[in-house]
Amino acid sequence: MRKDKKQVIGDEISDDYIKAFLQFEPADGVTSPSLHKLVKAYRGLRIDDFERFVDFFVEAGFDLDGKDAQGQTFVEQIADQRTAPEYIELIDKARS
Repeated sequence: MRKDKKQVIGDEISDDYIKAFLQFEPADGVTSPSLHKLVKAYRGLRIDDFERFVDFFVEAGFDLDGKDAQGQTFVEQIADQRTAPEYIELIDKARS
């Protein structure tokens, strides 16, 4: 593949599909619903789609700093993962 071509993997995902991640609710009653939605989207969406999700997430009024039972935010939960910097950058960008 040429260096100036971006590899496209999979089909374009619709806005409705991405917005469906806003419907997920935690089962434990302790985890922040906002955090649960971010984790589900992180696990289920590609980085470009996650970026679109974050826009819908913020627009819907959810909290980018929701916490789990141990008091960790989404950023703190994923910080040690290989792909984390890109996702953390999107969260930081959404805060500003």
